[in-house]
Amino acid sequence: MNRQPLVSIVTPSFNQSPYLEETIRSVLGQTYERIEYILIDGGSTDGSQEIIRRYSDRIAYWVSEKDKGQTDALNKGFKVAHGDIFAWLNSDDLYHPHAVEEAVAYLMDHPQVGVVYGDLDFMDENSQVIGHFPAAQTDLKRLRRGYVHIPQPATFFRAELWRQVAPLDDRFYFAMDYDLWVRLARLTEFKYLPGKRWASFRLHSDAKTIRADERCWPEMLRVHYRDGGSFFSPIVLKYLLRKLAAPLIRWKRRRMFKR
Repeated sequence: MNRQPLVSIVTPSFNQSPYLEETIRSVLGQTYERIEYILIDGGSTDGSQEIIRRYSDRIAYWVSEKDKGQTDALNKGFKVAHGDIFAWLNSDDLYHPHAVEEAVAYLMDHPQVGVVYGDLDFMDENSQVIGHFPAAQTDLKRLRRGYVHIPQPATFFRAELWRQVAPLDDRFYFAMDYDLWVRLARLTEFKYLPGKRWASFRLHSDAKTIRADERCWPEMLRVHYRDGGSFFSPIVLKYLLRKLAAPLIRWKRRRMFKR
């Protein structure tokens, strides 16, 4: 019988106590048993540490100390991870119960695939589904053109590939995952599994995606130009269109959170 691979899941956390316990429970409640759960807290002052301590007997490693932000926390977490498969789940997001089991099964059956991802729900502050992420199959060529379509919370990748490209660039506040996908796509095949709903991403007024998403596309362009990308590329056009649409996007989000 083949040994079931160990899956290391890292949660970076900072002052997310209203959502943190639900996140933790979604990891610990997985139908897959061989999970190494690592939680890196940035020195929260909102009661998060008390929540973590309640589950400390089931968390492989945790620390609460000042860090340089989410990217730094992820690097710290993966540095101590021992798994064969890696993933990260932010402290306001959720896994669906069969996510890890299904991702592991696919990677075991398809050794040529290094990154697998499924579908993602958007949810509100009360964990109610309010939409779906437009996931789609991608590869290095599409990623370089700005067609990402990879829902980070629903993504799993092989630890051996991480070790070839690590660490995450902590100069990125927002696009560290895009940078990682580009680097991994040079090494391996990505596979999207339509209909495998593996995670929920929470949209709320304090979320980084809501407060500071104007930083995302400029950071993606930094990756694009760093790797020799042209100004006459679809990713640049998408960025310019996004800037034009920004006032409408902000207005729609203000309406969402006034409800």
